[in-house]
Amino acid sequence: MKDLALYIHIPFCMKKCDYCDFLSAPGERRIQQQYVEALVHEISSYQALRERFCIRTVFFGGGTPSILEEGMVEEILAAAEAVFGLKEAIEITVECNPGTLTLRKLEGYRRAGVNRLSMGLQSADNEELKLLGRIHTYEEFVLNYRMAEELGFHNINVDLMSALPGQTYQSWCNSLSQVISLGASHISAYSLIIEEGTPFYSRYVEGKGSLLLPGEEEERRMYHETGGLLRAAGYKQYEISNYAKPGCECIHNCAYWTGTDYLGLGLGASSYLDGVRFRNEERLENYIKNAGKQDMAKEKEVLTREEKMEEFMFLGLRMADGVSKKDFCQRFGTEMDEVYGQKIERLSEEGLLDRNQDRLFLTPRGIDVSNRVFVEFLL
Repeated sequence: MKDLALYIHIPFCMKKCDYCDFLSAPGERRIQQQYVEALVHEISSYQALRERFCIRTVFFGGGTPSILEEGMVEEILAAAEAVFGLKEAIEITVECNPGTLTLRKLEGYRRAGVNRLSMGLQSADNEELKLLGRIHTYEEFVLNYRMAEELGFHNINVDLMSALPGQTYQSWCNSLSQVISLGASHISAYSLIIEEGTPFYSRYVEGKGSLLLPGEEEERRMYHETGGLLRAAGYKQYEISNYAKPGCECIHNCAYWTGTDYLGLGLGASSYLDGVRFRNEERLENYIKNAGKQDMAKEKEVLTREEKMEEFMFLGLRMADGVSKKDFCQRFGTEMDEVYGQKIERLSEEGLLDRNQDRLFLTPRGIDVSNRVFVEFLL
């Protein structure tokens, strides 16, 4: 049986943050219940997959999954267990935002088998949180974090965001140090990307607010200091933006980067099964009405051999261990150098790629210009 990563999208949030372009919006309790019922119907429509796939990870993303009323995450996982069987799942994650967690919700997660939380802090500076449009303070985050720890959640990721408007190198280092002192097992540290169509775009790209954004040099300084501080605290950087204590890497995300099949459930969720990529219905009313009754998949795309090679390279190179030439050959029946030899040689001469026996990986300089490197592997 093939491994399968299961993603479950919860599109609701208390308030959409000013920088967010994810498929999410506030939703009243009645709509949430209808959505959960639709999710259960969609889950049941994939019964046939149980014969060929083994669920290894489950990830509730959003939106804000922890906004769901008490018991709803348990209901969804019970449906997944009935259809797929989750006995072999080694990691079940729920994304949580401070201000939406309660003791009873966390107790329900534990009963349902959730063994990992991903908490969206973004900053330990309350002024920066206010500017982002977050609904919580750092102090509220700490209360939620400690409550989860006391209930036995010891594998907790904390999301942090750098290059924020008005943020300084020192305030970023302070946020990192605060989270390190909590003892989080995993830290995801991302640079802010301002997406078109968000309030941040009109404020900081189209308007004069861009003067508040840290410059490129300051942003890279933040990035490099992140690695230094976290390595000194016992974290290993295993992907461009992710750091973990030994044994606490996010198995679900690694599945994406290494080409494992994944099934996305819920509004707008993306899937990759048997070489076919597809995406679910994105209109909430249509999803609720039709889930389980008809094929929700839109934009189906059968990947060519060349496209699979491209993804193997630029997704795998996101990881610190890079890509294996042996794995490439086994998967595609040809040597990596036959396809990419000249490009690899040139990027290595430029100091952007390095090799260690069988493996090829980005250098620190290569990480700084990673998007440029990834483009080189398009065929």
